Amino acid sequence: ILADEINRTPPKTQAALLEAMQEYQVTAAGERYTLEKPFFVLATQNPIELEGTYPLPEAQLDRFMFNIVIDYLSAEDELQVALETTTREQASLDTVLSGADILAFQSEIRKVFVPKNVAQFAVDLVRSTRPGRNGTLEFVSNWVSWGAGLRATQYLLLGGKVRAALRGRYNVAIEDIHALSYPVLRHRVLTNFYAESEGITVERVIDQLLNDVPEPKSGLS
Repeated sequence: ILADEINRTPPKTQAALLEAMQEYQVTAAGERYTLEKPFFVLATQNPIELEGTYPLPEAQLDRFMFNIVIDYLSAEDELQVALETTTREQASLDTVLSGADILAFQSEIRKVFVPKNVAQFAVDLVRSTRPGRNGTLEFVSNWVSWGAGLRATQYLLLGGKVRAALRGRYNVAIEDIHALSYPVLRHRVLTNFYAESEGITVERVIDQLLNDVPEPKSGLS
């Protein structure tokens, strides 16, 4: 499903989408319908216009693997899009992968090895986002109202497996966790009023976490 400007959908529709994302099923008139796999949701949000929008609850945001910020196009890309969308030619779409192909790739990706020290770093990084714990970093206590949960760790590792495979590696590295920290944590770490009043963004919180959370040793001599 591609949901454009998902924050314009009312809460009842959002709840129905949450069922589909979590349970891979939908309910209509008391009947449940199983969704065929592979099923996933791509959604956009307009970060500027807030009138008439309904913020997504944290439980639904947590179901999205990544939160990717899309900036303006480069000058070259903007020129290409402008030229290609103002002619009489119609774009043609070709099938690249079947559903079975996607499921097969997903199965293969899970075979990529994650060293224990890399998994430990992912766990430590995510746990460090949570305020109110013993040993919480001072800036987290000052700036964060809610930290990331278990899904963040799972998605760091799964995303790391994909990134490693795309780069021809057979194992996940610390650099993969670093690279994926922003899209995985951006929508799972909530800053508090003090941070917002001081202009402290969630990206700055993640910057500081990556700087302060130590990387476990690999155990190799």
